[in-house]
Amino acid sequence: MPDVIEKNAKIPAQPGSPENAVAKPEKARSLGSDAWEELRRKPIFLISAALILVLIVMSIAPGLFSSVDPRAGDLRTHYLTHPNYTHFFQADWFGYDGQGRSIYSRVVHGARASIIVGICVTVAVTVTGGLVGMLAGYFGGWIDTLLSRITDIFFGIPLLLGCLVILNAFTDRTVWSVVFALTAIGWTQMARVMRGSVITVKQADYVTAAKALGAGTRRILLKHILPNAIAPVIVVATIALGGYIATEATLSFLGIGLQDPTISWGIDINSAQKSIRTAPFVLFFPAGMLSITVLAFIMLGDAVRDALDPKLR
Repeated sequence: MPDVIEKNAKIPAQPGSPENAVAKPEKARSLGSDAWEELRRKPIFLISAALILVLIVMSIAPGLFSSVDPRAGDLRTHYLTHPNYTHFFQADWFGYDGQGRSIYSRVVHGARASIIVGICVTVAVTVTGGLVGMLAGYFGGWIDTLLSRITDIFFGIPLLLGCLVILNAFTDRTVWSVVFALTAIGWTQMARVMRGSVITVKQADYVTAAKALGAGTRRILLKHILPNAIAPVIVVATIALGGYIATEATLSFLGIGLQDPTISWGIDINSAQKSIRTAPFVLFFPAGMLSITVLAFIMLGDAVRDALDPKLR
């Protein structure tokens, strides 16, 4: 007589059957991945990133956009010649300035100085201000008091006025002297932002747990404090980058920043004011390019801020 199979006996699941499938836990997503997913869906980020990419390529390889020497002038045939749109990407597309030089070529080559100043100053002030703010916020006590008072002293100096004083000490004002002047005065904002962010982060449970487990100060600062406190600094730095480019153009316009033979939008704006009534296009193109560049970085900063701050989503 065959064995009686109990009705409640469990039949083993076959390989590949749904019963044998094991649910895989979802991989935890970081703040960076969440922010990137948010940014990819924002048109303002895509537009600003595309503009900035074009500007960076223009500053690295201006020859891809114009083969005309931006310093070569011909007063006899090209003095304040109006724009000619019959040939795309040619020397006469934006016209010629009061020295017979191609405005289009100078606008293209002028991107290099502005982008270098903007990026280098942003990196320098972020590192300097971030280090000062992180030390002040984490250690507190007399270290915080000392660093905060030093920050307040520099913060009380207007950026433009401080740069004017520093640059007057240089006989040869180049891109790097402008970077030094802007960094020497502009790091205070980053220090304040980083200090406030570190004070908030250091009270978190994971920092307390790391201290209880015997983690050293260096490990806590680099592994726990910095990654979780850097987001506000990144937002401020991205927005400030456009401001540094505008400040460099302002200094060059006033004759205190970059000087010839360096090509700068601020220098061209200064030269264009002599012929603003008879040939306004000489002023329009470098000023318009400067405005577009600053606007692109401000738009990028706004998009990054919205992506990194969950309250604004």
